[in-house]
Amino acid sequence: MTRQAPSKPEPLMNHEHARIMVVDDDPSLLRLLSIRLAGAGYQVESAESAKVALGVMSSFQPDVVISDLKMEGMDGFALYEQVRQRHPNLPVVIMTAHGTIPDAINATKQGVFSFLTKPFESKQLLDTVEQALKLQPLSSGQENTESWRKNIISRSSKMAQLLQQTKQVAQSNFSLLIQGQSGTGKELLANAVHRASKRASAPFTAINCAAIPESLLESELFGHVKGAFTGADQRHVGLFEACHGGTLFLDEIGDMPMNFQVKLLRALQEKEIRPVGSTQSIAVDVRVISATHKNLRKAIIEGKFREDLYYRLNVVELEIPALAQRREDIPLLAQHFLHKGKHQTDNVTVSGFTQEAMELLITAPWPGNIRQLENVIEQSIALATEPLISEQLISNALRNKPSELPSFAQARDQFERDYLAKLLRLTNGNVTQAARIAQRNRSEFYKLLNRHHLTPEAFRDANDESPLE
Repeated sequence: MTRQAPSKPEPLMNHEHARIMVVDDDPSLLRLLSIRLAGAGYQVESAESAKVALGVMSSFQPDVVISDLKMEGMDGFALYEQVRQRHPNLPVVIMTAHGTIPDAINATKQGVFSFLTKPFESKQLLDTVEQALKLQPLSSGQENTESWRKNIISRSSKMAQLLQQTKQVAQSNFSLLIQGQSGTGKELLANAVHRASKRASAPFTAINCAAIPESLLESELFGHVKGAFTGADQRHVGLFEACHGGTLFLDEIGDMPMNFQVKLLRALQEKEIRPVGSTQSIAVDVRVISATHKNLRKAIIEGKFREDLYYRLNVVELEIPALAQRREDIPLLAQHFLHKGKHQTDNVTVSGFTQEAMELLITAPWPGNIRQLENVIEQSIALATEPLISEQLISNALRNKPSELPSFAQARDQFERDYLAKLLRLTNGNVTQAARIAQRNRSEFYKLLNRHHLTPEAFRDANDESPLE
């Protein structure tokens, strides 16, 4: 697998920086196609087989796949079937020789976007790619013209799905609840919803419910009239009123006091607020987006959060994955924070990371998510004495926390152990039946059980007297 970087790209209408995957088992043709596409300004990833391409796509999310039809092992159409299962809207272009044109035509009937007959001109290739790009928006890993999400840096498939949902629900006025661990970027996503909505030209205001004392929360959100309480020497406009026509983001909604929850529920139901000390209600048109890292369903059971308010806030729920669930984004985010941090220090000589440092970043636990990653990068920039940030600097900033990403051998052993245990549970400890399902002979299956210290008897129902073998 090789990567061809774009050289002197020419802007491509509305698809600048689009990502193209090229798959062909002919190295010379693969390189030629990569050069042609990179020269036109596309980001190109090349793979010498379909299996390699599927592996690369776990971290490189293309906007178009171009694949040869006839390849050793998995052919282009089999690759298309795999791509269609994982990314149903991703356009696939099949390259074919004259003798296989009927196969290519049949492929287009099955959903392949188009086919190119070898040899073909560069213009034909680029025209086909441009037409394919019109079928879908750019992937989440790009710097694109979708300004609503320009601050969200990602190339992971999990985030791509989340952003697709985000853009769709942004067109409505429903209340949204954003769930996610601390530091995952809930306010950033809320801002993206606002920017993608029809309310984008109106105010977006964020407030952390946990940071406002209970005695001031009502005044902060609903406002107060002059003389409402000691020190209220003038009228104060609350955030609901100030945000009229726009979006109000209530962060850490799970920490909102119970006494105020009923007042918020009424404001959402009636679409009006009453400032503290006033006898008059004020109509407000505000979209509320709330967020929390807490389990609100558990809080409801414990009597710490109102169930009726929960359903009023949670018309649509979006969940941001933890950084450990989108590790393919770590190199992108690290480079972004490096570039950002260099402008905040005189240490402008820092230009990147050693390979060992990047490996440590990718495998670290990240309990603090993106916020912690930014902190680690900033600390490393401040203490760096070489152009490349070292593994030691990253380790010190992480305080030597061990990796939560297992080695390949550990992951394989865990999978084998879980798989064998599942088979024994399904078969009630019957080794012969379990071995048959696993397509292994009994002798080999017993060796696997012994390796993982699994005893068939432990999985057998106590009331079942049938033999284990």
